[in-house]
Amino acid sequence: MTAAELQQILAQGEGESLEFKSSFNNELIETLVAFANTSGGKVIAGINQKHEISGVIVNPESVQNWVNEIKNKTSPALVPDTEVVKDGNKTVIIFSTQEYPIKPVAIRGKYFKRVANSNHLMSIDEIANEHLKTINTSWDFYPDPNHGKEHISTEKVKRFVESIEQRTQQRIEMPHMDFLAKLEIIRNQQLTFGGYLLFAKEYCPISDVQVGRFKTPTTIIDSISLNTDLFTEVDEIIAFIKKHLMVEYIITGEPQRTERFDYPLDAIREIVINMVVHRDYRDSSASIIKIFDDRIDFFNPGSLYGGITVNDLLSGNYSSKTRNKLIAKAFKESGLIERYGSGIRRIINICTDYGMKQPLFEEVFNGFRVVLFKEKADVIKDVTKDVTKDVTKDVTKEKRITKILELVESNPSITTGEIAALLELTQRTVLRDIDDLKKMDRIKRVGGRKNGKWIIIHK
Repeated sequence: MTAAELQQILAQGEGESLEFKSSFNNELIETLVAFANTSGGKVIAGINQKHEISGVIVNPESVQNWVNEIKNKTSPALVPDTEVVKDGNKTVIIFSTQEYPIKPVAIRGKYFKRVANSNHLMSIDEIANEHLKTINTSWDFYPDPNHGKEHISTEKVKRFVESIEQRTQQRIEMPHMDFLAKLEIIRNQQLTFGGYLLFAKEYCPISDVQVGRFKTPTTIIDSISLNTDLFTEVDEIIAFIKKHLMVEYIITGEPQRTERFDYPLDAIREIVINMVVHRDYRDSSASIIKIFDDRIDFFNPGSLYGGITVNDLLSGNYSSKTRNKLIAKAFKESGLIERYGSGIRRIINICTDYGMKQPLFEEVFNGFRVVLFKEKADVIKDVTKDVTKDVTKDVTKEKRITKILELVESNPSITTGEIAALLELTQRTVLRDIDDLKKMDRIKRVGGRKNGKWIIIHK
């Protein structure tokens, strides 16, 4: 790397894959570990807090000694690439590491991952999830030490097999238990955690779902408590919600009237299936659904999985990762899931087509929350106000787009979150403007979400 290239890197500033340190120390090693547990990155030693080159003092053995120290303090042993770069009479050392194939990596028993431009100390759950992802599996594939095949319902297994036969229009000739073994729901003659949740014969303590109809935040007028298999829970949750919905009958001229509920049933079904499939069943909390006069509030234990954010979900700019691979696979085999990773976008589209206000999606209390609103989208407006608003909106939008292009030109690696912060906008507005710029062929994205960059096609 030349001195000029180093200056270009310094101009980018710290981020998800780049950090500056004034000297070699344990914090530098922590950052390398965080990069190894995320998507890789570089740490440059010899840069002060003002992002200016201060340099480090090195001798012929310094760099190798530092690499050995990193190797000895990390597990699995991390051996970064190093590069010595001189700028005048000052020397900087660039330590680079790729995403480590066997995760997570620790420094003296502590595990870090990279979040935005800082290091995050990983929780026990995050450490376990990283390990499971490394070996390309999930917890629900593991044998359940407390339950065996005698704890699952043969009738429920039969219905599952019949649903697959109906979907595929093919007869499954093998015995049902052998078929479960083929799907790895039973492994080495042992029932998996996922298998128990899918076909539990009786009371299932870890599938707790509470559903209530609330007149006020503290007044419950009807409720159910479910602790059964996951397929049954989906049906019973939807039936309870439907019982408490208002319905109007539309005369279409056909022999039968058309029913229209105050919420789209397809969106409710999509939310409920996503709750059941993606819940963190290792969390002792229950899934909770509250039906109010003006909204339905769905809460599920377990935050978004695999580093995905709410903004990623809304933009569609993410690769789907599944916490419960076996459960998701079973729901897909039975035809309840069409495609992995498209649920949120489908919910939004259903509500839009139904004339509903867009749902709320957020991470709260180490869980994920969705709120469906009864409120209809505001489509009737005063014509004069509408025209004035549209003109103002267009002018404001053009100013936003100009600023976005300026920021992208000065820093091609800038994130949408950083753009939103700099322009004091919501990230949703920035995502919408960038989507428009892409459609107009004015900018394009090269590379992934974390390590990619923007290219301006037309200013």
